Amino acid sequence: MDGSTNEAGIGAGAGAMVWTGRVLSGIAILFFLMDAGMKIVPPQVVFDTMAQLGWPTGIGTVRLLAGLLLGSTLLYAWPRTALLGAVLLTGYLGGAIATHVRIGSPLFSHILFGAYLGVILWGGLWLRDARLRALFPIVR
Repeated sequence: MDGSTNEAGIGAGAGAMVWTGRVLSGIAILFFLMDAGMKIVPPQVVFDTMAQLGWPTGIGTVRLLAGLLLGSTLLYAWPRTALLGAVLLTGYLGGAIATHVRIGSPLFSHILFGAYLGVILWGGLWLRDARLRALFPIVR
């Protein structure tokens, strides 16, 4: 071989791209798992934050959100269902953005935080999934 491709026929740059995607996806997964974990056995700060955001503070609501987030994150983490997980997590992040818009949170630190996570989420998936890159190419 001339060194430009690996055993699978993937170019050297593609391997680095896939690993970058895995790292970005890993960051998103760890964040979402931490968030879901805090909602499963919620400390008082979770209830206080829910009240500040205008959400019901009952344990049922908190655990429902935890279940939705955990399920969506696990779907995203599994390569065969990653696209479905990304779509579900995007919806979850959209709700978070809408909540912060509704209460007048600061733009760059609170409102757009969900958008930042969405870019990491989709960027990671795009970099690690050749099918998604073929569907949405940056350059043709």
